[in-house]
Amino acid sequence: MTRILVASVGRNRASALRRATEEYEDRLRRYVRFETVVVDPARLPDARAGEAREREAAALERRVPDALDLIALSREGERWTTRALADYLDDMRTYGRPGAAFVIGGAHGLAPGLLARARARLALSAMTLPHEVARLVLTEQLYRAATILRGEPYHKGP
Repeated sequence: MTRILVASVGRNRASALRRATEEYEDRLRRYVRFETVVVDPARLPDARAGEAREREAAALERRVPDALDLIALSREGERWTTRALADYLDDMRTYGRPGAAFVIGGAHGLAPGLLARARARLALSAMTLPHEVARLVLTEQLYRAATILRGEPYHKGP
């Protein structure tokens, strides 16, 4: 079974978003080995944004297994369709790759070193999203991709 890890900086404090995210996480666990990792934000002033990114990246990298494809979420990343995400998950399964870790940065984004290490950079939107919203959108899209691969009726699009 494909392993999917979503690693993010900062806890989801908004209860409605947290419940919605947890709902999709529970649904997704029926299709893949799904895990989440949350690391604490660096809590440094904006003037030290670079240092904050480096600290958060180090914390994320300690929690993400090297064997997993690292997919960094960044507004400068590629824009995949849901079908492309489903195809990516299908390729992992077909070719026996262990899985993927989708990494969501904190308020200042992801460190350059972590971005360079990523197999791909994925943009959920051209707009900047709070990490809580990004995590919800990503988890829902992973669930939708899983239902596409199973031929289930959740996804109505092409």
